[in-house]
Amino acid sequence: MSLSATELNQSFGELMDRVEILRGRTAISELSGGLTNRNLKVSTPEGTYVVRISSNQSSLLAIDRDSEFENSKLAAEVGIGAPVYDYLPGGGLLVIGFLPGSALDSSGVANNLSRIAESCRTLHGAKPFLRDFNMFQVQGNYLNIVNERKFRKPDNYDDLLHHVPVLAKAFAQHVQKLVPCNNDLLPANFIDDGSKIWLIDYEYSGNNDPCFELGNIWSEAHLELDALHELVTAYYGEERPDKFARAWLYSVLANYGWTLWGAIQSSISQIDFDFWSWAMIKYETAQRELGSKFFNEQLNKL
Repeated sequence: MSLSATELNQSFGELMDRVEILRGRTAISELSGGLTNRNLKVSTPEGTYVVRISSNQSSLLAIDRDSEFENSKLAAEVGIGAPVYDYLPGGGLLVIGFLPGSALDSSGVANNLSRIAESCRTLHGAKPFLRDFNMFQVQGNYLNIVNERKFRKPDNYDDLLHHVPVLAKAFAQHVQKLVPCNNDLLPANFIDDGSKIWLIDYEYSGNNDPCFELGNIWSEAHLELDALHELVTAYYGEERPDKFARAWLYSVLANYGWTLWGAIQSSISQIDFDFWSWAMIKYETAQRELGSKFFNEQLNKL
């Protein structure tokens, strides 16, 4: 349940008062979404801002807040991310501009694949981000955390681990240039203002294979397979069966890795959300796809 303006000020007012542009706030409300932080819409006489407030447990989820801040600025430089106004290192607060427009849902993603591809190309042409994002490393780190802390994980999760080095070897045969990627483009992280689609939320941003970005977009929107073909074709400007295969295989790896993100969140998060059910959807998808004939067919197309 969202808090009232009074309650939000009671909870976060002292923190926001550390930022000069927020001290004269005239209105405050909580935005929906945000599974690792609280997002507040704050209005002042000078403008309207989004205040992202994170917990001190973000490091368990492979989130580097300093990188999020710096990469958000680089995304803003190329006109695809919201302007960045302030950041409190160690304080868990980032202030960005409020973008007028509508967040997409799954059908919105499906209906705007060419525009999304254009936005991704813009982001991927930005200056290099501070660090790389590698789902193989992220998945391995998540697994260590889950095992060391004895967090709950799906039954038989480890039975699928042998597929991970197979994927790593297959991808390594054709090394791709890394580009600045968001790496977490859920439908709600696309904001359509009518003229372009903005990309928001750079918690997991890092230099990565663009095919990871495309495969993850498709997977997070739960679209049909034809939509991934359309997205890949729009991004590369021509049909690329090898890139389609790479994007689809990355989506499988992403589901397998993000499963453990959900497992960790179900154990540590104070946000009112069923992270375990979310994780199981990811896991069941990965389990089905890793055991499919299609998986081996795509490996052979790389």
